[in-house]
Amino acid sequence: MSTVDINRLKLLAVFVEVVSCGSFAAAARKLRSSRSRVSEQVAQLESSLGVRLLNRTTRQLSMTAEGREVFTRASDLPRILTDVEIASSQEVARGRVALTVNHDIAISRLLPALESFQQRYPRIQLDLVLSDDRLDLIAEQIDVAIRVGLPKDDSLIMRPLFEDRMHIFASPQYLQRYGEPASVSELQAHRWITLQQASPSADVNMYQGDQPVTVCPEHYHMCNSPLMLQRMVLAGLGIGCLLPSTVADELQAGDLVRLMPGLQGEALQFSLVYPSRRQMPLRTRCLIEHLLAARLFT
Repeated sequence: MSTVDINRLKLLAVFVEVVSCGSFAAAARKLRSSRSRVSEQVAQLESSLGVRLLNRTTRQLSMTAEGREVFTRASDLPRILTDVEIASSQEVARGRVALTVNHDIAISRLLPALESFQQRYPRIQLDLVLSDDRLDLIAEQIDVAIRVGLPKDDSLIMRPLFEDRMHIFASPQYLQRYGEPASVSELQAHRWITLQQASPSADVNMYQGDQPVTVCPEHYHMCNSPLMLQRMVLAGLGIGCLLPSTVADELQAGDLVRLMPGLQGEALQFSLVYPSRRQMPLRTRCLIEHLLAARLFT
C-alpha cells in the first residue's frame, strides 16, 4: 500500500482550483498566491505524475484527457483539505475533552468553575466521567483527571492544585443525640461512617502531632463513595473523616462540626493529571490552565 503524499494532495487541490477558476491568475487570487507560483505548482504535479494535465496557450487553458480524469477524481480535494485544516486548527479552542473526577470533588469544587469555563471557551464540550475509582487514563481515553494523591504511573504529568488533610466531623444533630467524644476511646465507641478505599477493615488512621493514632470503631457503616460518606455524616448517621476542602460550604453553614482538632490525617495532594504534554490539543491545554487559575480548593 502506497504512502499518501500530503504535498501531492495539495498540488492536486491547486490544479482543481486552476481548472475551476479558468485561469492561473484567477486561481492565484482565490488562493492568495502569485500566478507564477500557481503555474509552478501545477508543473510540479505534472512532473510527479509523469503526464501533462493542461494545454496552455496565451488565451486559454484546456485539459488533456488525463487532466479531465484527474480533475474528476480530485474535484473534492480543496473542500476536503480545507475541512481537515479547520478540524486540526489550533487557533480556536474547540472540541471535546474527557475529564474524570471523584463525585464529591466534582460537585463541591469543580461545578462552580464550569460556568466561567463555558463562557470563556464556548466551543469546548466536556465529557465528565465521575468515578471514585482510579481509572486508566490511556485505556479509557481520558484527557485529564483530578486526583487525590500522587500518580503511581511515572508517564503521567502531575500539576499540583492543593494539599489537604482528613479531619473528623459530625453533624450537630448527631452530637445532640450521642454527645461529643473527648478521647480516642470515646471516639471508638461512637457510630462511624468509613470509606472502604481508605481502610477495608474500617480502622481510621490519624496523627496527633507526629504520633500515629489508630481508631478502631465498634459500630460503623461502610461505603465506597466519598460523596455518600459526606451525605451520611450530614444526615446524622455517624461521624466520619472528611476533607475540609470538599465540605467548605457545609462547614460555613454550621451543618458540620469538627471533632478533636488535635487529630488529623496525613497530607493528601490534589493534582491535575494527564498523559502527556506532547502535541496536546489546544482544548485540553485551555481546560488545564483554566482549572489551575480557578483555584478550585481555596
